[in-house]
Amino acid sequence: MRGYIIKRLLFSLPLLLGVTLITFIFIQLAPGDFLSNLKSNPQVSREVIKIYEEKFHLNEPVIKQYIIWLWHIIHFDLGYSFTYQSPVKKVITSRAFNTLILSFSTIVFIWLCVIPLGILAVLHRNKFIDRLISFFSYIGISTPSFFLAFIFLFFVYRTGILPLGGMRSLRFEYLSFWEKLIDVGRHLILPTLVLSIGSIASLQRIMRGNLLEVLGSQYILSARARGISEKRILYIHVLKNALNPMITIFGYQLSSLLSGAALTEIIVGWPGLGQVTLEAVRKQDIYLVMGSVLISGFLLILGNLFADILLVFSDPRIRYEREV
Repeated sequence: MRGYIIKRLLFSLPLLLGVTLITFIFIQLAPGDFLSNLKSNPQVSREVIKIYEEKFHLNEPVIKQYIIWLWHIIHFDLGYSFTYQSPVKKVITSRAFNTLILSFSTIVFIWLCVIPLGILAVLHRNKFIDRLISFFSYIGISTPSFFLAFIFLFFVYRTGILPLGGMRSLRFEYLSFWEKLIDVGRHLILPTLVLSIGSIASLQRIMRGNLLEVLGSQYILSARARGISEKRILYIHVLKNALNPMITIFGYQLSSLLSGAALTEIIVGWPGLGQVTLEAVRKQDIYLVMGSVLISGFLLILGNLFADILLVFSDPRIRYEREV
């Protein structure tokens, strides 16, 4: 297993290099740069612009700039953010934890809903409950997350049952430890719901399809012939095999949540990495954009690797193939 993990990480390096190179080139191809605003500012002298260009190698060819950036990455230096006047590492770490909290709560909530809903739909397939779940799933799939965010914000504003915006209350510092957890949890509810509904709607349909496919397998028919109860077949034999494709999908959710959380964070006012990344793209803060892309790509690789490891423990056949 250790050799497999090392091999996967080594094979992922060209992927990261390709993604970062394409991103770097496209940012450079965009008209203007961060220094364009400074150049148009009469209070900023030409000497100051020149110092910036030489210090951060902005007057070098694009490929040379990229190689210099890679050299700094090898030494764990993500560069300098012009927007925040601070090292990129400091800017990202100050916001990444908030985004990871939101992503973790969203993933947990999604999977706590998807599996029971899929089982419930199969147990009552082609009946009222199954059709009701399908109806709400189609609504969740077809409704954009930003539109859901506005609906929830309006509802919360009218009812006042949840806090609006931010990650903590104004009196947060004066709360006890458990009160702080509750306060952050209440602020998490709104963005978690917004990010979860679309994924729950689509994954529930996939889970239902997987369960029905496994239920039609030959060994399930044999189990029924031996007199095993339907619920035991479903929970013991079917569920485990139906989860394997879902575990594979789980690997892609980290990066998709990070990209999907950006707009949601802005709308609901959650102070995460998404806001920082979009602001960096808008202002062409090249090193902050590259740092965000690098972390997103790394999380995608880790997510897929974690999904593969879960598959090894879930399915003995996969373990046997890799050991051979």
